[in-house]
Amino acid sequence: MAKTIVVKQIGSPIRRPAKQRATLIGLGLNKMHKTRELEDTPSVRGMVESIPHLVEIIEERG
Repeated sequence: MAKTIVVKQIGSPIRRPAKQRATLIGLGLNKMHKTRELEDTPSVRGMVESIPHLVEIIEERG
């Protein structure tokens, strides 16, 4: 089984640059406190690290 991470949106995209909003949509997040289980790849990690004020990693699985 592939390694996965659980990501939770903790910040609102309101009044944020379009690039940050697009990153949230790319991660599959669009509402506060929504969580997603994503494959742990360098591209996903980079997206999460580019918006640390909007998302947090809750758990790492695998």
